Amino acid sequence: MKPYIGFNDSGELPDIRLDPVFKAVFTKNTPESQGALSDLVSALIRRKITVETIVTNEPPIEDLRGRSIRFDLSCRSDKGDLINIEMSLRPDPCEQVRLEYYAGKLFTRQDIRGIEKDYSHLKHAYQIAILANGRFFGDKELVHRFGYYDREQDVSLGGRSQIITLELKKAELVIAKPVEEIRNASKII
Repeated sequence: MKPYIGFNDSGELPDIRLDPVFKAVFTKNTPESQGALSDLVSALIRRKITVETIVTNEPPIEDLRGRSIRFDLSCRSDKGDLINIEMSLRPDPCEQVRLEYYAGKLFTRQDIRGIEKDYSHLKHAYQIAILANGRFFGDKELVHRFGYYDREQDVSLGGRSQIITLELKKAELVIAKPVEEIRNASKII
């Protein structure tokens, strides 16, 4: 029997902001699920990638009544880049610090020990947070990309780790606009 995601009797679509739904959509071993995850990550990091490996804390759920835990999706791209995606329906009061901690942990778990490897072998690491509720930054930008940067000298370190946030609450500003008013669709994400 083919697994399914159960719908409620009202006919409403499941809320993708809920951890089990998000996990069910993006962690299935199907071309559609893998393609959707690759496209989401590619849009956020602004570089075409293919997600090759998904490492989850538990198997994907088959029904919405499945166990609900704090979602944490770790994956690896075809080039070896490390990606961690968090769907935060109720973000922690210290969400920014938590993201920084996860980004550091994701980047430093790479093994470059031995004489045949050096720092040039470190892969890119992306900590992505989809923030479902609330506004974290006072601007109207939907996506923020954080890296190491010297604000005083206006110079980027050009490192290989990044924190990317997507604030869904701000998507309402984009959704409300008629298509004709959206001049540069690539700037949305």
